[in-house]
Amino acid sequence: DEQLVESGGGLVQPGGSLRLSCAASGFTFSSKAMSWVRQAPGKGLEWVSSIGSGGGTTMYADSVKGRFTISRDNAKNTLYLQMHSLKTEDTAVYYCAVGGPLNYGLVSRPQGTQVTVSS
Repeated sequence: DEQLVESGGGLVQPGGSLRLSCAASGFTFSSKAMSWVRQAPGKGLEWVSSIGSGGGTTMYADSVKGRFTISRDNAKNTLYLQMHSLKTEDTAVYYCAVGGPLNYGLVSRPQGTQVTVSS
């Protein structure tokens, strides 16, 4: 079974930074594009960022461009999201997903990691 375990969330003040991690197992991580998506309270899933299988191609939602950086370590089967200049509107549960911006999919029991931006 594909498993994705997110970590690194927490409570941070506006303007602060966090680094999310996603440990992958149960599939060939290095052959898959990967994405981060998020779900704010009372809202649907929002795509945040994607990275190609080799790490050379990255894409970002306009709302996070210039503030977030996606990266991956295929030797460690781990996906990252470095977040700077956090805003209150970034508050959400963050999930990693397999696939790119148009075809990503969550695992069957997504865990997610809570990011709360508040003063």
